[in-house]
Amino acid sequence: MQLATPIEEIPRVGPQYQKKLKKLGIKTIHDLLFHFPHRYEEFSNIVPVSEIKSGAINSIQGKILEIENKRTWKKRMVLTQCLVEDFSGAIKVIWFNQPYLINVLKKGDFISLSGKAVLKKNEIYLSSPAYEKISSLADFQGINPNKTKTTKKEKGLTHTGRLIPVYPETEGLSSKWLRYVIKLVLTDLGDKILDPLPIKLRKEHQLILLQKSLWQAHFPDSLILAKKAKKRFAFEGLFFIGLHILREKQKLAKEKAMPIPFDLKLIQGFVKKLPFKLTGCQKKSIWQILKDIERPWPMNRLLEGDVGSGKTVVATMAILNIVKAGYQTGLMAPTEILAKQHFQEISKLLKSFNLSIGLLTGKEGKIISKESKWQAIKISRQKLLEKIIAGETDLLIGTHALIQKQVKFKRLALVVLDEQHRFGVDQRARLCSSPAKASTDRQEKELPPIPHLLSMTATPIPRTLALTIYGDLDLSLIVELPKGRKKIITKIIPPKERNKAYRFIKNEVKQGRQVFVICPRIEPTNNERQTANNEQLLKWNEVKAVKEEYTKLSKKIFPDLKIGMLHGKMKTEEKEEIMRKFKQKETDILVSTSVIEVGIDIPNAGVMIIEGAERFGLAQLHQFRGRVGRAEHQSFCFLFTDSPAKKTFQRLKALMFSENGFDLAEQDLKIRGPGEVFGQRQSGIPDLVMDSLADISLVTKTRQAAKEILIEDPGLKKYPLLREKIQEFEKKVHLE
Repeated sequence: MQLATPIEEIPRVGPQYQKKLKKLGIKTIHDLLFHFPHRYEEFSNIVPVSEIKSGAINSIQGKILEIENKRTWKKRMVLTQCLVEDFSGAIKVIWFNQPYLINVLKKGDFISLSGKAVLKKNEIYLSSPAYEKISSLADFQGINPNKTKTTKKEKGLTHTGRLIPVYPETEGLSSKWLRYVIKLVLTDLGDKILDPLPIKLRKEHQLILLQKSLWQAHFPDSLILAKKAKKRFAFEGLFFIGLHILREKQKLAKEKAMPIPFDLKLIQGFVKKLPFKLTGCQKKSIWQILKDIERPWPMNRLLEGDVGSGKTVVATMAILNIVKAGYQTGLMAPTEILAKQHFQEISKLLKSFNLSIGLLTGKEGKIISKESKWQAIKISRQKLLEKIIAGETDLLIGTHALIQKQVKFKRLALVVLDEQHRFGVDQRARLCSSPAKASTDRQEKELPPIPHLLSMTATPIPRTLALTIYGDLDLSLIVELPKGRKKIITKIIPPKERNKAYRFIKNEVKQGRQVFVICPRIEPTNNERQTANNEQLLKWNEVKAVKEEYTKLSKKIFPDLKIGMLHGKMKTEEKEEIMRKFKQKETDILVSTSVIEVGIDIPNAGVMIIEGAERFGLAQLHQFRGRVGRAEHQSFCFLFTDSPAKKTFQRLKALMFSENGFDLAEQDLKIRGPGEVFGQRQSGIPDLVMDSLADISLVTKTRQAAKEILIEDPGLKKYPLLREKIQEFEKKVHLE
């Protein structure tokens, strides 16, 4: 066996277990060995029977004197009773409803037990302890009458008498079974587990060998050694991420892009026509972007700013500069609603610059051009594609439809991505490939240079995550909001104050304001998880929550107001019609799932209600809040919560007093951890590494270590094992 060996080849792991392992994301031996325990049971203190304490966990070793099954008629339960003796005395052991044990454990067997001692009717017994046989007298620790207490740990023990690993499980796959299989695999691999980390690196950072680390992570001799093993894996994971990011940066630096001159007069002319003044951050960001695209290698920049901070205006200036230099641009958004919103907004901003702007989504095409008298008209997809190929469309806005094979640009020089930060060289090359040749082989000289890339996000990214996950992207920050914006008044609403809040909301609607109501994502129950697809369940539970809230508000709370409902299961046309009605003030209140988190712009919306606010992270709550307060009138955000917990109140209170999304993102990281904040559960990064992203010191160390290795040996030729490992890592891990 090797680390890359599929689980199908592990002895005694049949199809049923293979299926269950895959539920946990375990497909290879590597996945199995890197499925780390989330805690340990302390069973290591083996005591003589005479020193057993009731109410506590005890570990003993002895010989079975008697074993039998008894049935209790009242509760209709089978009790397996066993009498175990060591040199100091004997104790009764009882297992409940496990009658098969009588076929496993026999009179005369030596046994190791770990479990809770219970005192009942003046009799002490071990209740349903973990058990395993001890193979011979030589292994049996409790037989020596000259010892008053046994402290030596049994090397051969797996489930008792030591620190016992407890793993993330799934139905029908217990920690006991995982311990058995992992030990079997580790024993079989032996010395075949080679360490990819260079010796120099291990010595410098005091990291234990990979083989030893795996044993100590799963079957530790002490908690100190378990901690050392986990430190090694956290370092390794962050080091691999650092190497991957820096290698991507190296790869990009070798690529060629079209250098576009910064047309200062053009940009000044655009700024003069704006109905508002740019903030200092906006000016700085566009300067950084336009200086980047003057260079002959591709820009790779992330424009980060709070909701409503004016990122679209900055991106529009970059687009204008590119287009007026004679090149094409593409803007890709995650949803059709957001793509159409960008189409409308950017078309208005560029109205006086005589550009041809296209919209391409999964189902339709639109264009604004001289031919259409600068009005948006519908156009067939085929006709729009032909215009793009011919270079007659200056800017194409759309969803992922932009990277379909049929979409070919004549001279694409800039790609703008909204809320989608990972967009590699190959994808850019695909967008640039000529109509006659769709190859993405960068070695072929006839292919044009790849475009510059500008990513935008309204999600404030904590420093550690930005440093680690987005280390290959240059960062532009917009930390100011446009002038004239009033601070959004944020309040926590407990159950007793709901009616008062509803009266206030009704009054706001009478004043002409509109209201968002956000419903939380409800986690499925354990039974639901076992019977259906988890992601589908989450969506259906969201829909259920929205429908219930819509019914409550429309029939009981606000029967005289016009209420709309929006959720992810609706068809695109339905969503668009609902948003159109809300935007045109035909609806007073919109009840929605978190689908409105990204990109919905309703300036007249003055109140944001967030139901079950405790279910969301601070950064996401801040995103929701940013959907109001986009006009001159005072806006409000009400955090509805039924949770009496003090911690919930303290966490939500942070939102009341902070308007800075970056500060809130840092707090969110500390409170909930990177896995929840960043949603990386399916990225291929183990939880252990995700948790370590919050450790700025470790992130900095691993990044520096990766930098030093690549300076010394850019191709990792001196470290073939490390090169092979990082290549495997890059195939498996997707940083989004």
